[in-house]
Amino acid sequence: MSLTIAEAKNVAKVLSESLPYIQQFTGKTIVIKFGGNAMVDEKLKASFARDVVMMKLVGMNPVIVHGGGPQIGNLLSELGIDSHFVNGMRVTDSKTMDVVEMVLGGAVNKEIVQLINQARGKAVGITGKDGQLIRARKLKVSKKPSGQKTPELQEPEIIDIGQVGEVVSINTDVIDMLTASNFIPVIAPIGVDNEGNSYNINADLVAGKIAEVLQAEKLMLLTNVAGLQDKDGVVLTGLSIKQVDALIADGTIYGGMLPKIQCALNAVKGGTKSAHIIDGRVNHASLLEVFTDQGVGTKITDQRSRD
Repeated sequence: MSLTIAEAKNVAKVLSESLPYIQQFTGKTIVIKFGGNAMVDEKLKASFARDVVMMKLVGMNPVIVHGGGPQIGNLLSELGIDSHFVNGMRVTDSKTMDVVEMVLGGAVNKEIVQLINQARGKAVGITGKDGQLIRARKLKVSKKPSGQKTPELQEPEIIDIGQVGEVVSINTDVIDMLTASNFIPVIAPIGVDNEGNSYNINADLVAGKIAEVLQAEKLMLLTNVAGLQDKDGVVLTGLSIKQVDALIADGTIYGGMLPKIQCALNAVKGGTKSAHIIDGRVNHASLLEVFTDQGVGTKITDQRSRD
């Protein structure tokens, strides 16, 4: 298909604009949490796979961490297993954990690997149990009782939500081996403890911890929103850690966005150069964030300026 002069000029402009970013990020690690609409829309899935292959082709080291909540919920429903949530986290008993491992470590992980390989990349799917990549422990959830005036009744209630975990440590040997061999790691967020128990872990948290340990150039969290917005609904495109802390304090950041932002903050404070909350509903969102001046979301760094 031939291009018009205007279209050809636009392509040339985009390619020219991307050159300094390619030069800057060659050899650098980009950790991407793949989730939201980008995981369920066929066109967005294909564009994401092409983005990742492009990054690898120009010398970057993309590392993918994926979620799969809707897919887990669908299979649980088909099997007649009820889903229960506490503070937004799925209560995970042994039967539910079997489904989690089946979906995350099997169906979802392998589909992403296949998409990347179909785009002529080289992807390998693993879970946090492979090579003891993610050492985990049981997550303890506490809930403060409400309406109680007596001090002795104000102790937080500890709620058992089953095999839901938090990251204790990341062993990067497997990731290093794969990236050094020119493969793209695709990681399911399942961890294991010292006794061999499996745990379902929030994918944002896993991506953030991996970015921190790898001292990644970028952590990119794909979401179903345009980015972090102020109280007037305007997307904030570049923020420092101090500015984000202030937005949390004044209530601008709240609800479901809060843990995602906290994950991004922790990664930057731990040594990741920048964290990005990007709109996964935009075609080729990952490439636009890495290779263009404007990007498609919110960038958080330890400084105010944008690369």
